[in-house]
Amino acid sequence: MKLIIILLTTLTISCAFYVPLIAPVEYARHDEIQIKSTQVESIHTELPYSYRALSYCLPEKEINYAENLGEVLHGNRIVNTAYKVSVLDEVKCQKVCDVEMTSEQTNRMVDLIERDYDVHLILDNLPVARIYSSPNGDVVLYHRGHKVGTMVQDKSYLFNHFFFRIKYHPGRHPGFYRIVGFEVTTSSVAGDDPCTENSQLLALSKDQSTIVKYSYGVTWEESTIAWASRWDTYLTSATNPQIHWFSIINSLIIVIFLSGLLAMIMVRALKRDIAAYNLDEEMDDTYEETGWKLLHGDVLRPPNHPTTLVALIGSGVQLGATALACIILSMLGMLSPASRGSLIGAGVSLFFFFGCIGGYYAGRLYRTFKGLAWKRTALVTATLYPGLISATCFILNFFLWHAQSSGAVPFVYMIALLAFWVCVSFPLVFIGFFFGFRKQPYEYSVRTNKIPRPIPSQVWYMKTLPSMLLAGILPFGAVFIELYFIFSAIWENQIYTLFSFLFLVYFILVICCSEIAIVIVYFQLCTENYKWWWKAFMVAAGTGIYVFVYGVFFYYSKLDIYGATSTILYFGYTGLMSITFGIFTGAVGFFASFAFVRYVYSAVKID
Repeated sequence: MKLIIILLTTLTISCAFYVPLIAPVEYARHDEIQIKSTQVESIHTELPYSYRALSYCLPEKEINYAENLGEVLHGNRIVNTAYKVSVLDEVKCQKVCDVEMTSEQTNRMVDLIERDYDVHLILDNLPVARIYSSPNGDVVLYHRGHKVGTMVQDKSYLFNHFFFRIKYHPGRHPGFYRIVGFEVTTSSVAGDDPCTENSQLLALSKDQSTIVKYSYGVTWEESTIAWASRWDTYLTSATNPQIHWFSIINSLIIVIFLSGLLAMIMVRALKRDIAAYNLDEEMDDTYEETGWKLLHGDVLRPPNHPTTLVALIGSGVQLGATALACIILSMLGMLSPASRGSLIGAGVSLFFFFGCIGGYYAGRLYRTFKGLAWKRTALVTATLYPGLISATCFILNFFLWHAQSSGAVPFVYMIALLAFWVCVSFPLVFIGFFFGFRKQPYEYSVRTNKIPRPIPSQVWYMKTLPSMLLAGILPFGAVFIELYFIFSAIWENQIYTLFSFLFLVYFILVICCSEIAIVIVYFQLCTENYKWWWKAFMVAAGTGIYVFVYGVFFYYSKLDIYGATSTILYFGYTGLMSITFGIFTGAVGFFASFAFVRYVYSAVKID
């Protein structure tokens, strides 16, 4: 009971506070701060663009800021803008520039307005936000970025005046200040002077050139918000913790159901069978074996296509270790939203470094299968999953290149990733595989017969595909609520922060996959089918099928994506996510079933 109280208290604290691991910057009065832009994106399309690709004012000296790996993969291109602010210096209205847009540029801006694009600006690493109210009007929420424009009665109006409200908090030293809030109010103003009172909106018409006059204003407001809590307004607007608790309760109910089913098999049926087998053998030497015990001479016979199975299992272990490490680091605040791209960059880097773990388990398993071509198997383990991901992403990247999107990974970064994989992950997988192959194989308590026994005909629902569909739905049911928030964070540009809940869901998923795989393998052994190796992997990997089906449901019920290119990108990336999910859950189900089979056949007396 104390452990449960401590765990719940820890979860509550981790959800209530956010401590970014970034040192605060203090500014003196009149210090000039540059407003930067990261990207322009929309939830209705998967094609982000760079700020400079749009018809906005450009600064006198254009600066491209360095991005980390995660930012590049996410499509961020950090550049300076023409907007500058000085600490505590207010600006009522200041003209920036006039932009003469050609008909092609006007058409593009109209398309961006129609597709509801957001412009993302940052000040002191804090994203700009616009304020809006909840549907019932009692909660004030933040939305990152400002709209390019708005649609009114099928007409496109461009926002060309921006009023920034900057909140500051006194610093540690007198006369110095910290930025704790960055808000924007946009307006569309037509006419020769955007700083005058003018109720006429700036309308854009397709196939017509337009002159746009940009302007901005700045006001400063002292705030009681501490610097360490300045992200709280963004994070509290992103999710509702009560729904996550409902997700945990739903998952626990499924775990209890599966645990009860497994306990009935293990405690009642299996224990009774073992006792009956051992007793009958002692009393009657003519006792005829039936059921799963009949397979003791074949149950641990190496599977077909062991190289492919070993490669998938090794990749699953590698993925599981990467996911767990990222969740733990995120819980500790090391991969916070304040450090843009840190989660993606850490995930890629950890996956490469954890190649030694995946290689080790793959090597030892291959040794257990009595394999001889360990070098070829290590090569397949190192290249199968990364090669699939790389080839698919490379093809999808062509669509981004064709659309001139900032989401397209530059060629130099692709070469860098390839070099990183060849120089780091590839050798680590080989090293891990070498040591795993040199390790003693997993011990068996039974001997394998030289001649395999025939397998009786199987009922339809015990075949691979029906078993995957029947077994995969329960682990998916344990995580689908949390999966909704993950999909929303990925495809609707939201911030996912409650990694404490995700940490619990991770282990609930592991338990569910382990239990359902054990149940299916036990039923298969009872039908005298000893080919359980691939079945153990596939039934747990069936959860990935439901992840993809949920992705299709999410696309048609939640998203409103425009264009064939964005649709191809969505289903391409969702397919990769489903395959990744299936490989991980398949590896979990395999090792759980392997441990179950070894335990069961070690408990019976074999002549």
